[in-house]
Amino acid sequence: MTTIMGWRVTSGEASGAVLKLDEPVSFWGGIGPDGDIIDVHHPQHGAQVTGRILVMRSGRGSSSGTYVLAELLRLGIAPAGIVLTEPDGIIATGALVAAELYDTAMPIVTVSESDYQRIEDGVGLSITMDGDDAVLDLDA
Repeated sequence: MTTIMGWRVTSGEASGAVLKLDEPVSFWGGIGPDGDIIDVHHPQHGAQVTGRILVMRSGRGSSSGTYVLAELLRLGIAPAGIVLTEPDGIIATGALVAAELYDTAMPIVTVSESDYQRIEDGVGLSITMDGDDAVLDLDA
């Protein structure tokens, strides 16, 4: 097992298979009501985000993505967690709103670019918190 240390953006714990995106996805217009990437221009069009650890460098898109992510969390079709290299206020706000309104926590963490490179698509990853630090355990 490989451990990567990151920084907590939102609280929570999660585990699942990594879906590492080649490009960021917008939650507004990019993720459909079944938890699939519906943006036809996205390299991973059709990939399922539900229950996965979504790994991408940054968020993309509209402030409406806050509402969409909160709704995906309410419906139980959101990613289990999100790993970024840059904090994203829109994504974080969606998770915070869902935690407040629906009592549903989804961890969002940031990691360094070099650690981002170490995370491979499809591997198992668990996220736990240790204060402001995030602990990411990768199943190699």
